[in-house]
Amino acid sequence: MSLIELKNVCKFYESEGERVAALQELTVSVEAGEFAAIMGPSGSGKSTLLNILGGLSHPSAGNYFVDGIDIYGLPNEKLADFRREYIGFVFQSFQLIPYLTVLENVMLPLAIISGRNGWQREAACQVLDKVGLGSKERRLPNQLSGGEQERVAIARALVNRPPIILADEPTGNLDSATGNEIMALLGNLNAEGQTIIMVTHNPENAAFARGTIRLKDGRIQV
Repeated sequence: MSLIELKNVCKFYESEGERVAALQELTVSVEAGEFAAIMGPSGSGKSTLLNILGGLSHPSAGNYFVDGIDIYGLPNEKLADFRREYIGFVFQSFQLIPYLTVLENVMLPLAIISGRNGWQREAACQVLDKVGLGSKERRLPNQLSGGEQERVAIARALVNRPPIILADEPTGNLDSATGNEIMALLGNLNAEGQTIIMVTHNPENAAFARGTIRLKDGRIQV
């Protein structure tokens, strides 16, 4: 069984009394260790698909399995556990807490996990070293460049060692040179075995992936 399986997934919204199809009959499999890009024009359903993959939006029909688990068959508290244990999110807008240091931002996903004293700090320091920011752990986000802030966001996504990273336009707010550095970092993480699914409109970014899911009008284009 694949790590990720979507089976006949549909997502509908109500708009001015009409039902609008955001996703229609999507069947997708992603193996562990894959790097998949989701591409398509605006309104094609990319963000909707990413939200379903992240356990943030119930599909209107169909099933979503991760590691054999029927994700949207879980009760709400178990769904929250799934997001914490299985998914690391990387957002285009970074979403860092401005008054927390780099280290404190990265430690946030570990705040509700118990363990021996100091282990959260050790784990955060390790992933900051991994993304090349070990020397900037005491800085605030506004003291970093855009590329450095995105590296912090990636470190935060990695810190609890989730099997899946979901990245939403991870270079959207960066210049091309810095964006290439971030894509190279994601490529290196994938080479180490990290499963990554990335929404992008940029063909150069998609070239880092090993497979592409192309959407149009909520359907997969073959």
